[in-house]
Amino acid sequence: MARDLQEQIKKLIIDRRLPSGAVLPTEPDLMELLGASRNSVREALKALQAMGIVEIRHGFGTYVGPMSMAPMIEGLAFRTVAGHYRGEDSLLQLLQLREAVETGLVSRVAGHVPQEDLAALDALVDRMDAQASAGGGLAETDRAFHATLYRGLGNALLSELLEAFWDAFHRVRTDLAELPQDPRVTCRQHREILDAVRSGDAGRAEGAIREHFGHIRTRLTATVPKETSRHPNERV
Repeated sequence: MARDLQEQIKKLIIDRRLPSGAVLPTEPDLMELLGASRNSVREALKALQAMGIVEIRHGFGTYVGPMSMAPMIEGLAFRTVAGHYRGEDSLLQLLQLREAVETGLVSRVAGHVPQEDLAALDALVDRMDAQASAGGGLAETDRAFHATLYRGLGNALLSELLEAFWDAFHRVRTDLAELPQDPRVTCRQHREILDAVRSGDAGRAEGAIREHFGHIRTRLTATVPKETSRHPNERV
């Protein structure tokens, strides 16, 4: 019954073409429209709120939610973390998925990255060089590089999906961080990706992406999850 009510409320949002932030009918109106009890309507709305489809503002009403991928990010992160601490290869699976997505994307953007984004990518790789020389971490600069590389596609859903992959992967403290890592290798790989994209050579760009992810995969598969007393939901 609750699932059926959820579907009816979602259909109402679609049929009325309601945008994010639009006011939904009141509980009494929904009860009448759906032929359901107050408790059933509330249960359905709470479930939809958990999915980001509606937003309940106590004292004000119910609105169409932001419909972001935040619930997916949380679910993906939790699944990856839980699987990792059960000794599964969930991190490797996530990496393989992201690699498949980016391998396809980079061949599309090769030769088509806007000039201003190329300049931003140059600056990010220069920052990586400086951070590597200073012995600092490259994670956030790396993250910005990949986001900038594809933003010219103008695909908001894609941007959120890549962020979901990144967020889930980097929430987990793994043995990966304990393995020797030369940040200069990371810098070189990103410079190669950028040069290939700038030249418009899709094959070379795809190969550079595969090398980058292959380096991460090699380090990851060399590890074996260890028993830990740290709670698996603890962020890193």
